[in-house]
Amino acid sequence: MQIVNDNYCSWINNIDKRTNIRTLSKNLECEWLIVGAGYTGLSAARKLAEIYPNKTIILIDAQLAGEGASSRNSGYLVDTTLNDGFTSARDLENYKKKIDIYKLGIEAVKKFIKEYQVDCDFNECGKYYASSKIDDLKILENFSKILSKLNNENNLLFNNNLKKKLGTNFYNVGLYTKGGILLNPAKLARAMINALPNNVKLFENSLLINWKTNNRKIICEFKKGFIESNKIIFATNAFLRSLGIKRNYNFPLILTASMTRPLTNKEYSEIGSPKEWGVLPVRPMGATVRMTKDKRILIRNTAEVSNTFKMTKFELDKKAAIQKIGIKKRFPQLPNDIIETTWSGVVSRTRNSSQIFEKLDENVFVAGCYNGSGIGVGTLFGEQIALKASNETTQEIKIIENRIKPISLPPDPLLTFGVKARLVYERLKAKSEI
Repeated sequence: MQIVNDNYCSWINNIDKRTNIRTLSKNLECEWLIVGAGYTGLSAARKLAEIYPNKTIILIDAQLAGEGASSRNSGYLVDTTLNDGFTSARDLENYKKKIDIYKLGIEAVKKFIKEYQVDCDFNECGKYYASSKIDDLKILENFSKILSKLNNENNLLFNNNLKKKLGTNFYNVGLYTKGGILLNPAKLARAMINALPNNVKLFENSLLINWKTNNRKIICEFKKGFIESNKIIFATNAFLRSLGIKRNYNFPLILTASMTRPLTNKEYSEIGSPKEWGVLPVRPMGATVRMTKDKRILIRNTAEVSNTFKMTKFELDKKAAIQKIGIKKRFPQLPNDIIETTWSGVVSRTRNSSQIFEKLDENVFVAGCYNGSGIGVGTLFGEQIALKASNETTQEIKIIENRIKPISLPPDPLLTFGVKARLVYERLKAKSEI
């Protein structure tokens, strides 16, 4: 499937454009091939190069490295997620396993940033789950109790305190969680590209058309050549399904975000000059909103099923209109033309919000499906799938493999119908939180 991203992502456009971009143009052989150059593929390549400094490792992507979902997300390095369900002691134990993975993901990103002295606007400021509906207090109170049982620091906040923190009186109830981190996702992805060792060959804008195993070799077909490798790691996240990998366990959703221009000093002062913050919705289809380090407002409040993974400028403009409403609800004093850019990105979901991490065959490995928490978990899984593929066992791998496993999905067209129906239902429930 051809993959074409729009060119409007603020995160990407506000950093320097890369040069020396290579596209596959001939047949190659290698010991290791990694398909997908997002956080997972970049981390896997870096780890393999460390383990095998004398081996050739090829990393290849259908787009520009790091400029898919890795650079297009909202920039939350999450420690907790809300909409996972906590109805029994068993559910709580499974949620603890998930939080343990999130914590390992945070440590993996921190270690990379420290080792390579990365500037990605890393801010350990925590995050908020907030709602305009006071009825959602019950959800947040229950979530607070769960987090407290797991020793995650948190506290409930109400309208006046939220206004002081966020600069808007839109929200009536919120829960602050201390462990969340905000960052610039494109800067982090770019740093991972720059950190690739010399024995990693990166090829971009090179779409994988077909792949097969033949006499313990992996044969991959591209538009202008073949790559034969001894081992392969698939790190294509939302595109695993289109490659026929774990297709009954994951599905893609297209999300859309808008970002404003930087607020003027006057505009910023009028909303109380808040520090950088991030808000996640209480309802699954509510709005994710951020105040960035450089005084921009980011909002994401749409998700949908699509067969193309591509949005036209017309479609993006329609999403921008929805997101303008969301911004004006929160900050009515800001001008109508404040949105600067609107872009789309693809997220990978599983039925029970678990991740994929496994050996598919003797020399075929896969990691992906992060359900919106790919910055930390994707970095962690990339490093650890490289170690697993090298027949190494780590404590991190044991923790990952102890998680609840993804459960199978119904076949199409039931799957697509079910996902669309669920999105309509969640949109209605979160209508006031646009």
